[in-house]
Amino acid sequence: MIPRTLIGYIHACHQFLFKKIQVQFTIFLLLCLSFTFSHTAAQPVYDFNTTCQQAYKEITSLRLDAGMALLNRERQQNPENLIPDLLESYVDFFTLFFNEDPAEYETRMPKFSERLSRLEKGPENSPFFLYSRAIVYMQKASVEIKFSKTWSAGWDFRKAFGLIKDNRKKFPSFTPNNMVYAPMLVVAGTIPDGYKWLASLFGIKGNIQEGMKLMNNFLNSRDSLANLFFNEASFYYCYILFYIQNEQDKVFTYINQRNLDLINNHLLAYMAANLAINAKKTDYAESVIKNRNPSSAYLKTPIWDFEMGYIQLHQLKSQEAATSFQQFLDEFKGKFYVKDCYEKLSWCYYLMGNMTTANNTRLLVLNHGNTMTDADKQANKDAKSGIWPNMTLLKARILSDGGYHKEALKLLAGKSALDFSRPEDKLEFAYRVGRIYDDLGRSNEALQMYLLAMDLGKGRTEYFAARAALQIGLIYEADGQKTKAIEFFNKCISMKDHEYKDSLDQKAKAGIERCTS
Repeated sequence: MIPRTLIGYIHACHQFLFKKIQVQFTIFLLLCLSFTFSHTAAQPVYDFNTTCQQAYKEITSLRLDAGMALLNRERQQNPENLIPDLLESYVDFFTLFFNEDPAEYETRMPKFSERLSRLEKGPENSPFFLYSRAIVYMQKASVEIKFSKTWSAGWDFRKAFGLIKDNRKKFPSFTPNNMVYAPMLVVAGTIPDGYKWLASLFGIKGNIQEGMKLMNNFLNSRDSLANLFFNEASFYYCYILFYIQNEQDKVFTYINQRNLDLINNHLLAYMAANLAINAKKTDYAESVIKNRNPSSAYLKTPIWDFEMGYIQLHQLKSQEAATSFQQFLDEFKGKFYVKDCYEKLSWCYYLMGNMTTANNTRLLVLNHGNTMTDADKQANKDAKSGIWPNMTLLKARILSDGGYHKEALKLLAGKSALDFSRPEDKLEFAYRVGRIYDDLGRSNEALQMYLLAMDLGKGRTEYFAARAALQIGLIYEADGQKTKAIEFFNKCISMKDHEYKDSLDQKAKAGIERCTS
């Protein structure tokens, strides 16, 4: 028999242990509840606060490290905020888009999908829920094009458009929607026949007039977000105005009137220099590149060497251009415009009379880069031909492309198509003189030479005849003769199997759209 004192002792111990377990369980339960409440309170949000706004400004100026430092600080202070995920996507986009480094692609590309998953966990009642993913899909698609993933890019662009279209319906007063939707609408209205599948994939019908109206409304809005995104929107707007609306002078008027910062914002500086080179404003482009902020805080990219090479080539500074083009080729890891660059480098040596190096450089065109762009396709075709351009015509072309029209005309003065033996040189001469007259504002003389180029170029694969038809359309459009303009835009489109077919068709279709809207 167990002594009563022992029973009492056991009972006392039991009571003590039971109470201790109760206390421990209560503490455990409170901890669980505390964790649950704290976890519930830290739901993901889209908070474009002051820190994020400053980070966005740094990143879209291409000061990527400064932007990332701010994003890291924001994540420490507000780990539930999803806006840093959106903005970090910009960092990866700019890095990959400008430099095209395959090693960077391997590490950065998977992060787009990871961010999309995180952004999808945000509150659906926020306009950033769909918008942020549309931006990331658009950036992802742009990078995929750079790395020849065109099919994936098509699907991602489709997703981006679908998301932004839905967001416009859900949040019609959310102004940033139109910064993205408007350019898509404009570009879709000018898609060449070779890319109609892309428009079908998007499920959209483009409308240049509506897209431009939306873009202008956004740029003139006093909305705080429209003000925040103004520089990015200006970037899109200037390219559309230049290539789709064919209002090149208006681009540079806009840059000046809106006081775009071409010194401390390298993204805008690149845009201005790049468009200036294509607008034959070589001296302006050179000034932009040389006067931009030289700080090492900006994204390091060899693109600046490529642009400077073009500037120096247009000035017929062959040795300087060769140095710039070679620096680009030595540092650039991508494939876009590599063939074009090797061709321009070979021209430099050709102009200097160094035919051994010129021929060796031309062979490199065939073994490097890709043919995704029209310029690269043309360079590849030229290299395969083994034929060097006529020296006089080449110099006239280079000077004309640089905006040095009077100097170019002097080279061709007193000559006619009969002075050239090869049919392709006769054709280029007619087109080149027409283009120089056009740029000098001598429209009647330009029309005569363009018509000659169209006649000489019948059935040929060079782009000169189609470009001449396009230019005639532009002359008539500027003169208010829209019916005649449409006639020649259609003639441009009707020409088959020539160089730059897709890009010329797009310009002609944009012209028809402008004349009929």
